Amino acid sequence: MTGTDNAQDPLPAHQPAEQRGVSTSRPHVQSIPVTAAPERSYLPVLTLSKLNVYYGDFRAVTDVDLSFGNKEVTALIGPSGCGKSTVLRCLNRMNDLVPGARVEGEVLYHDTNIYDPKVQVISVRRRVGMVFQKPNPFPKSIYDNIAYGPRVTGMKVKDMDDLVERALRGAALWDEVKDKLKHNALGLSGGQQQRLCIARAIATKPEVILMDEPCASLDPIATGKIEDLMAELSAIYTIIIVTHNMQQAARVAQRTAFFTANVNDKGQRTGVLVEVDRTANLFNNPADPRTEAYITGRFG
Repeated sequence: MTGTDNAQDPLPAHQPAEQRGVSTSRPHVQSIPVTAAPERSYLPVLTLSKLNVYYGDFRAVTDVDLSFGNKEVTALIGPSGCGKSTVLRCLNRMNDLVPGARVEGEVLYHDTNIYDPKVQVISVRRRVGMVFQKPNPFPKSIYDNIAYGPRVTGMKVKDMDDLVERALRGAALWDEVKDKLKHNALGLSGGQQQRLCIARAIATKPEVILMDEPCASLDPIATGKIEDLMAELSAIYTIIIVTHNMQQAARVAQRTAFFTANVNDKGQRTGVLVEVDRTANLFNNPADPRTEAYITGRFG
């Protein structure tokens, strides 16, 4: 499963539209207010079928069936070591970069299995962007950080200046950096760097944005800005976020999936999907006692 230049690109073309404080405590399930925008009509963009992920002989995630709706935010929650980030990385084949990793089952982008050998990895990552836990701007200018993706993926760009501006506006960063586009991006604050990484992700015009604990290293004010930005971006993009903060999931996600881990006699943890539902239902009326035990703080 490699993304060579000779591989075909059967992925469906996508034409996107143009363009608080944080608590980590776990109150009783009924006390978590769900303030995310209402769920839209459900149209899946990505669908996982019997997904299993291995690192060598070790199975890290087992038999995950899960779909992600168009233009909505889905949160993946659960204790450490339950496979949330492993599942997230499968959605744009980031696990290809891990020695010994292999994926079984299907990951469908619309109706195309992204692990089909005919699919180019670079094409997958153009359509499914990624924002990591720690801001990771390149040691380049702000402008070149945004222009990097379109350049390396061979996007046909009529006006790069316009694309850079639109991406920065989309990440609510333009007004703060428009007079210093040639400055090194490493000089930005942590919150600004994370919004720059979001702008860099949307510069390639994806349909899906993956976020792996994007606020974990940010202060409450910067976290609030990222959460507000997620709400705005979900009108255009499908967003999938891994978070350990259940209050954050309640604030930003229309749907939430809860993962936990089964531990074998060797102490190895294999991630399993327990349930997925509308966020309000999952937090206020969980179907599985393991979910309720987690969100009420009895384990995890």
